[in-house]
Amino acid sequence: MSRETFAFTSSTLRALRLQRERLEWEDRRRALSRQCLTRRFPPATSSSLLPKPARRPRYCRDPAVHNILYTGDLQTIKNIFKDEAVANVIVETVSEELMWSAELGLWVLSPQKKHTSPLRIAAARGYRDCVKHLILQGAEVDAVVGGKAALHDSSIHQRAECAQLLLNYGANANVLSEEGLAPLHLCTSPETLQCAELLLEHGALVNLSTRDRRTTPLHVAAEHGLEAHVQLYLCYGAALAHRNREGETALNAACANADKPAEAERYYRVAKRLLECGADARTASRKNHTPLHNACSNCHPRLVALLLRHGAAVNVRNCAGYTPMDCALQAVEEYLDRQPESIIATLLDHGAAAINPKMLKFCSLAPRALEVVLNSYDRIPSCDSWVEMVPPEMWQEHKTFYDSALQMTNQPRQLQHLARCALRKHLGARCHSAIPELNLPPSLRDYLQLPLEGYIR
Repeated sequence: MSRETFAFTSSTLRALRLQRERLEWEDRRRALSRQCLTRRFPPATSSSLLPKPARRPRYCRDPAVHNILYTGDLQTIKNIFKDEAVANVIVETVSEELMWSAELGLWVLSPQKKHTSPLRIAAARGYRDCVKHLILQGAEVDAVVGGKAALHDSSIHQRAECAQLLLNYGANANVLSEEGLAPLHLCTSPETLQCAELLLEHGALVNLSTRDRRTTPLHVAAEHGLEAHVQLYLCYGAALAHRNREGETALNAACANADKPAEAERYYRVAKRLLECGADARTASRKNHTPLHNACSNCHPRLVALLLRHGAAVNVRNCAGYTPMDCALQAVEEYLDRQPESIIATLLDHGAAAINPKMLKFCSLAPRALEVVLNSYDRIPSCDSWVEMVPPEMWQEHKTFYDSALQMTNQPRQLQHLARCALRKHLGARCHSAIPELNLPPSLRDYLQLPLEGYIR
């Protein structure tokens, strides 16, 4: 034969044909599988659909660069911060801080790293042109570095121009710090009013609460006695009835923080504004502590009178069993120069219950307050609870009063005083409004209101 040949039987040819068909079917199946995978997972060439790789943080520990940022050297900043990577560098400083060492059992100096960003530094110091340059070079306006974003710093430090610039370039007015605070929560001084206005104009949520304490901007403003801020937030729909984690409203917060005589007027105006806008003077915290309890504890006479005019409950007890009167008596010694006797008289005029004689010890060092309390009884109770607490020099200074109180102990009072007690008991909570309207000589009306005479009769 001219060439080699191989004879196939019919069964062999059929087997080869079936094998070829099986291989073709397998090729089609694989091609279809690759097509399905391609549809489900686009190839790497579709770069727009792939997540961007996370940028590795870069740190700047060079004191010279830090100094340039803190002094706002614009020209040098322009020479150094020329691209996005450098504009978003993390500025790291190390400072020595006192830390308690449980191992050593004493306080030791320990190095602590602190982080911030160029944008935060510039915004905190009001370097507007530096802020603008960094943003234009790609600095992230909402980057939270070292616990805060640039908008937090501009709010804290009253940098309204920087806050305006950040907001114009898309900063989130509700960006949260690591502690869960929005910029509006950091407007805590009268000078931050313009920043608060800008934040609200750019979408800040007026009822946004902090993560831990559930405190709203209205709470913050009330806590710091910021009347203009309170008015601003109310205009934007701040919720008067919102309670923080302790169950306190903004009115509770204002009354609780009115403890400094120099700031008493500011807190009075804040409370007045809140009450005029519908705040409830009876709302108590989780410990059943009302605004009136707080005002009495802080010995704030005008605030006490204001709350009572707006319906505050005069005899409600907190979780410790104390009434507002109890709180007022316990604060007497601490606030001797704030006329605690006027608060005691005001509470009695609004129907405060009879004072427990055991509470007399709290006003033993304040003769004027003690006089008002003793005149609320129709018979002077035993003085064992308070007389031994009066120092000899104070007894000598107010000898007339203390001697008269001692002599009248468990003795019948004058008929005139008994008549006063009977009438006041009959009028009850209406004493403050009814006595001035009685058709009596002015001297008698004044006598019914427990005036100070300097002795007990």
